[in-house]
Amino acid sequence: MNHSAQPAASTSPALAVAGADAGAAQRSIGWRTVLGVFKLRISVLIMATALGGLFIVPDGSVAPVQALVLALSVLLASASAGAFNQFIEADSDRLMARTRNRAFASGALPRSGGWLLGIAALLVFAVLLAAWFVNLTAAGFVLLGALTYAGVYTLGLKRRTPWNIVIGGLAGSFAVLAGAAAVNPQIGPLALLLAAVLFLWTPPHFWSLAIANEAQYAAAGVPMLPVVVGAARAARIVHGSTVLLVAVSLLPVFFGAGWITFVGAAVGGAHFLRKTHALARQPSRTTAMAAFFASMVQLSALLAAVVIDAALR
Repeated sequence: MNHSAQPAASTSPALAVAGADAGAAQRSIGWRTVLGVFKLRISVLIMATALGGLFIVPDGSVAPVQALVLALSVLLASASAGAFNQFIEADSDRLMARTRNRAFASGALPRSGGWLLGIAALLVFAVLLAAWFVNLTAAGFVLLGALTYAGVYTLGLKRRTPWNIVIGGLAGSFAVLAGAAAVNPQIGPLALLLAAVLFLWTPPHFWSLAIANEAQYAAAGVPMLPVVVGAARAARIVHGSTVLLVAVSLLPVFFGAGWITFVGAAVGGAHFLRKTHALARQPSRTTAMAAFFASMVQLSALLAAVVIDAALR
């Protein structure tokens, strides 16, 4: 009995280590790990842009339940696209410090067919929710937004061109149009202008972050703009694109938007321009992150102003 037990004892340290690693992996799969797959910060931002589209429609109204359903639909559709992005990019995410701890990249969650099926089911549910409780036009824009990010950006463009995020920015634009379509399926000029703002906002927002993480994108083989043209030139492009963004964000006042929307666009835009000007003069991680955070301030100021204007009508 003692002799037969000896081999098991000799291998037990390795088995114990393996068992401990497996146990640790299982324990790491908590609700935070699962929620992290869905890029909820981005999804909430996309949802906010949809509400901006809803509130910018003049002389329009929508039932509170429909507004809530629209917000939930956009949130879930964006979450499904974010999860698909992490699923597909797990291998490259492992090569970057800022993404290597994501659930699929780290192995905390398996890249299985079950996850893909669940991601697809979440998108279908989100679109059906909008179609049933809001209208078909809004549901179509919800679907287009998710497919643009998941299909066009993630599968089609991200590893092929430094201009990938330009087209990827349409995902936010479609969210704006979904919100506007919830009020009136006939999309008007104010909704189109806000959608254009989101389209123009995404490149300087994301390129600022890419400049700050240029070395990581280069190591992962992702041709983001600063990797291809260099940080200095990319910084000048960021500033130039921000000038265009701010100019377009001021236009809604000429199509019926209130003065608060104009003030929000002007104040937020001036702050963003100040930070991108500093980035163009001295490209560095510090100035790039300052520009990145300024882009969030600019968009938040504009969307908040749109909501306040609608409340004061």
